[in-house]
Amino acid sequence: MFANNHHGDGHVAVWVPAPPGIQATLIEGSNKTYFKPPYVGGRGWVGIELAEISDADLNFHIQTAWTLVAPKQLLKLAQANASASTQSGDAKRSE
Repeated sequence: MFANNHHGDGHVAVWVPAPPGIQATLIEGSNKTYFKPPYVGGRGWVGIELAEISDADLNFHIQTAWTLVAPKQLLKLAQANASASTQSGDAKRSE
């Protein structure tokens, strides 16, 4: 979820679900980048301040969040496609 100064909180951020136990670790490690968002923070979601995170790290968090909420069948298909893509890339490198 994208939030732009939600109720005047000053954050331009995304809120994403995080794996169990990760929210507190992220916030304690970098409270300038991560925060506990309202409404969904009690369920383990984490707020990510967009001005404070690299594109690569943001991509990682979004991909991780997607794996937590994606329908199981769609997740299985995506993992199979990623595996096939990796195997195809390995085959090209060994040629």
